[in-house]
Amino acid sequence: MKNCFFITLAITLSSGFLPAADSTKEAASKKTESTEAKKGWPEPSTVANAMNRAVVAMRKVSFAGGYAWHWPVDLSTAHGENHSSPSLIMIQPPGTPAMGLTFLQAYRATGNKLALQAAREAAKALLWCQMATGGWGSDYDFDPRKASRLHYRRDVEAGDLEAKGRSGGSILDDQKTQTAMLFLLELAHTDEFKDDKELRAALDFGLKGLLAAQYPNGGWPQHYRGPADPKTPVVPAKVDPNWLHVWPDVDYTSFYTLNDNNIHEVIKLLLRAFELEKDEKFLSAARKTGEFLLLARLPELQPVWAQQYNEKMEPVWARKFEPPAASSLESFGALEALFELWVATGEARWLEPMKPVMAWLEKVRLKDGQWARFYELGTDKPLYCKAKTYELTYDDSDLPTHYGFKLEPKMEEGMAKMKAALATPREELLAKREGPQTPKKWASQAKGAVAKVQTALSTQDKKGWWLDKDEIDAGLFVKHVRAMSTYLEAAAKGGEEFTKARRLSVPD
Repeated sequence: MKNCFFITLAITLSSGFLPAADSTKEAASKKTESTEAKKGWPEPSTVANAMNRAVVAMRKVSFAGGYAWHWPVDLSTAHGENHSSPSLIMIQPPGTPAMGLTFLQAYRATGNKLALQAAREAAKALLWCQMATGGWGSDYDFDPRKASRLHYRRDVEAGDLEAKGRSGGSILDDQKTQTAMLFLLELAHTDEFKDDKELRAALDFGLKGLLAAQYPNGGWPQHYRGPADPKTPVVPAKVDPNWLHVWPDVDYTSFYTLNDNNIHEVIKLLLRAFELEKDEKFLSAARKTGEFLLLARLPELQPVWAQQYNEKMEPVWARKFEPPAASSLESFGALEALFELWVATGEARWLEPMKPVMAWLEKVRLKDGQWARFYELGTDKPLYCKAKTYELTYDDSDLPTHYGFKLEPKMEEGMAKMKAALATPREELLAKREGPQTPKKWASQAKGAVAKVQTALSTQDKKGWWLDKDEIDAGLFVKHVRAMSTYLEAAAKGGEEFTKARRLSVPD
């Protein structure tokens, strides 16, 4: 697919059909975009200059080519999730892999060589901290006192095979390993890097480790520490009538996990690997993952999914606020994953759960228009946790604020988009994923990016950064440079159609 890189990047850094709930920051951004769109289409050279300034500025905050999430403007340290360090880089988006994908998109859209260099540097950082199991953790600190606690691919390849107390596991939670692997995959299939042996070795090592971690039933753990046990039983989901109502405080990282769209993201990575590598083993692994999802649906009265399952395929606890339950968000994410498989393969079996799952989601919607994240097994009663004790309760009046126990009505929008997509012929969906094919359609794509680009231009500071609460923000860089890249590519390929449309857009 000609435009598949940009499509893959977009779906990797977003939540698919289901939009995230608006935060105050997001709502303000949309209002700004609406206002900025009235100014007309930006001059492409202005956008290209702003993008280059952003790349120059962001390379100043990197450590060894890698990126954290945000930094004070004096660059004295770097911040990630829950901790800070001058030598910290993040793997979880919008950290190093997401930044690398954004640099690569900028290069492919504009030929900006500095963006390509930044992508190369981000890849080098990831290669250095790739784990012995082939994936990545949440973050990495180049401080040798911390780095020495880990077991790396480079250790294994040098003959240091035993972990000896060091951690060498890989994490799928929150798109960590998936996004890192996707970035290396895309980079390895860029003309400038197709013969890079070091990159190819790391990619092959990572993909091999990932495939080995897939359970016999097709499922995936949240963390993998080596190959899956081939003796793990392959059985359909069931509900233990005596499921624990009290958090057992056990290690849940080996459980089959749907939380945070883990499996959806793995499927997308495998399908992209099949497309680029032309190797059937990736498509086979994707299909096997789909078969796990079919196995993991709960019994008929609740024909949906839980967040996580033990090896008996019973819904179980993860963290103290993640009980065994039928989960609305994870169920919708499973539908998205199956939809991706259907688009890729055309196999009707992946669509079989759509109607019963969508019907269940409609049935359990709350009176206030929202959805509970969790519904009690066997009863469909909304299930919550108390703020201080985390006891299970049916009462939603005292919820912890750090976790989404209720989902915004925007789930309705996601479901409507899913229904529309299901009503669209597969051939048409595939054609849309090819991207614009005519100058007129490229001009139309540029139009769709105008408001976002205007917002990027108006909020970029003099040094080239985007700030949130007076700190340099990687997420804003990813968002704005992606919009700029889309606009500039569309401007170049739209040609006269873009020029005409831009001329007509200029206010009187």
